[in-house]
Amino acid sequence: MGEKIKKTDEEWREQLSEMQYQVTREHGTERAFTGEYDSFKGNGIYLCVCCGNELFESDKKFDSGSGWPSFWQPMSDDKVEAVTDSSHGMVRVEIKCSRCDAHLGHVFDDGPQPAGQRYCMNSASLKFKGEG
Repeated sequence: MGEKIKKTDEEWREQLSEMQYQVTREHGTERAFTGEYDSFKGNGIYLCVCCGNELFESDKKFDSGSGWPSFWQPMSDDKVEAVTDSSHGMVRVEIKCSRCDAHLGHVFDDGPQPAGQRYCMNSASLKFKGEG
């Protein structure tokens, strides 16, 4: 995984757009069906917008109909970290970047086989490297 990346709020604000900062550093979410990668079909790798950590491969992406880009598994388990999230009156599993602790989205147990997982990510937390 490498060393953890730590920056001040000011450094993150200088690097990220307002939406990227809100989602990744303040645990926000973008509105459904508004994100750049919801229906995007390019071949390549999705990286953390904050630190460039390689998170998801395009061949693990699927159309969940949720309005957010969804993947059935990360590139490897050490790329992301699962944390219990009990905000907003519900209990969910938050997914964070293992390198910089950026909030990426949540994981649910209603994805396709073989994994049965739906990593429901915010487009604002990702950047794409590959053929678009």
